[in-house]
Amino acid sequence: MAPFDLLEKAPLKSYSETVHGRAFTDKGLVSAATCTDCHGSHDLHAPTNLESKIYRNNIPKTCGKCHENVLKTYERSIHGKAAGAGKLETPVCTDCHGEHTIRGAKDPESSVYSTTLSVKTCGHCHAAEKITTKYRLPSDSVKTYLESYHGMANQYGVTTVANCASCHGAHNILPSSDPNSSVNERNLSKTCGKCHPNAGDQLAKGSVHLAPSPTQDRIIYYITAVYLTVIFLTIGGMLLHNGLDFLRKLRLHYLRKKTEATELRFTKVERMQHSILTLTFCVLAYTGFALKWPNAWWAFPFTLGHFNFDWRGVVHRFAAALFTLLALYHIFFLLFTERGRKQLKAFFFRKKDAKDFTQLMKYNLGKIKEKPKFQRYNYIEKMEYWALVWGSVVMIATGILMTFEDFTMRYFPKWILDVALTIHFYEAVLATLAIIVWHFYFTIFDPDHYPMNWSMKTGLITKEEERTDDDLKQNPS
Repeated sequence: MAPFDLLEKAPLKSYSETVHGRAFTDKGLVSAATCTDCHGSHDLHAPTNLESKIYRNNIPKTCGKCHENVLKTYERSIHGKAAGAGKLETPVCTDCHGEHTIRGAKDPESSVYSTTLSVKTCGHCHAAEKITTKYRLPSDSVKTYLESYHGMANQYGVTTVANCASCHGAHNILPSSDPNSSVNERNLSKTCGKCHPNAGDQLAKGSVHLAPSPTQDRIIYYITAVYLTVIFLTIGGMLLHNGLDFLRKLRLHYLRKKTEATELRFTKVERMQHSILTLTFCVLAYTGFALKWPNAWWAFPFTLGHFNFDWRGVVHRFAAALFTLLALYHIFFLLFTERGRKQLKAFFFRKKDAKDFTQLMKYNLGKIKEKPKFQRYNYIEKMEYWALVWGSVVMIATGILMTFEDFTMRYFPKWILDVALTIHFYEAVLATLAIIVWHFYFTIFDPDHYPMNWSMKTGLITKEEERTDDDLKQNPS
């Protein structure tokens, strides 16, 4: 039986968990369907054999031996008629209920469970381009349902909200043009009335699956168009107005701080390093995440064509090369310049950093009244600096393995490349979030500095902001 992978598929185990299996084994119902009821005994055939009981278009009759009334209803439905006409794409019992996975409709694991039905079961066919195109069916039925109130509630797991079967039926699905259809305009008030008592005949005047366009649901289409225009002009005007106001105040704040600041914080060389770091970090994060999430709206510059995708890779690698050169220069700066050695010494952790952390927590919690006096670089800045050092090493090392993938795959097992890719991605996420949460707060949103700490722009700080470090004060160059 090896060619059939029976051990892997474990049909007996899966059958025992179905509504049929539980009825037979747990309740002892001998009338419950077993293997031979569906597959036969001495007349076993492969499912591709026209004589097989489990041949696709024979399945309704096989199931109908036990479910006679359901079979009669199904045969009158649009699906049943299509199956009878030999249309192999039409759904039969097993398409909706499964084979060895048949469960009761109230079982959350069932394929016909209330919240599963619309998206996975019915959507399997009604969202399939091949089927909707071939049979000229609406291609957006699932999409429009999910965008409706019913669909949104369904996605939240609400089991009492209407799904496909609530309106169209389960085994008795008929086209809306059929007078007996539950979605025929004459029957809509009755169908909707199952959930909405006293629903009137006026319900027929409107679409259930809203798809606004210039040719249908036009009133919704034009209301949407008007509102989008109003929103764009209104909010755009607000942004322009407030943006001009913010930029003017930002400039005045900068000029005031520049005038007040007299103490050296960063040299021109250090500010240049920071500028290059800022540029390369932003480019690397943007182009890297655009590869990971190509369908995100902000990734559109790289999804307009094959050339743009290649361009994304070129930009990412160029920024990575510049970032690497900056890291190498920074090492040189730290080791071979007097200013760099003094800065490096100032960034080393000291016992006072632990004390400062404890005191600042107590101060922020209102336990003490005096804020701690920090060193030239406090524990906040030191943590960020050494996190940058660590992250740079990790990103450069893993980036090299991925950039030169031919070399990596020649000398290392594939899992090394997979590990490098995984670390590279999550380190990028960690670094980006750390910048937003940690760095942006202390340089932008901290009320002591908002809207900006200008020291990296001007290189200067005020006398009040100065934190002493005699070595650095005496050797600013």
